[in-house]
Amino acid sequence: MPARQESCCFTGHRPGKLPWGHREQDPRCLALKKRIKDAIEAAYEEGYRHFLCGMAMGCDLYFCEEVLALRQGHPEITLEAAIPCPTQAQAWPAQQRQRYERLVAACDLETMVSSQYTPTCMQRRDRYMVDHASLLIAAFDGSAGGTRYTMEYAMRRGLQIVDLPIVVEGL
Repeated sequence: MPARQESCCFTGHRPGKLPWGHREQDPRCLALKKRIKDAIEAAYEEGYRHFLCGMAMGCDLYFCEEVLALRQGHPEITLEAAIPCPTQAQAWPAQQRQRYERLVAACDLETMVSSQYTPTCMQRRDRYMVDHASLLIAAFDGSAGGTRYTMEYAMRRGLQIVDLPIVVEGL
């Protein structure tokens, strides 16, 4: 098991909470992906070598793809898919489900947090990631939900947090 002090986890919103939704070519999405890439590279420069990803649609998959891209030039990097339950991607659109399956297969480790879906399995997954890391990168818009829960839990656990705010227009 990788050392907590060299492990970084991620939290971020799903497409339903992102101002661009599923439109990943939107300039705001491209800008967020660049900020995620920069944050991962900075974490690498600080000595982080193990990255944990919750594998949810949206920001989690952006994070996963950027870690995999960095790993191409730095094979000592490991990526762990922290999956809340076996049916996580079952109801996703086919294209997103294929993306998820391809990304999970590319990860070095796969941790199934719960053997079946429960109302709390997503939070258990989030706590697992925080409990096994010392840095949290967060793409967050300030709203209530799983990303806020994960950030608050990480604060209570004393993790360093790199906040990548998502600005929602009209606020």
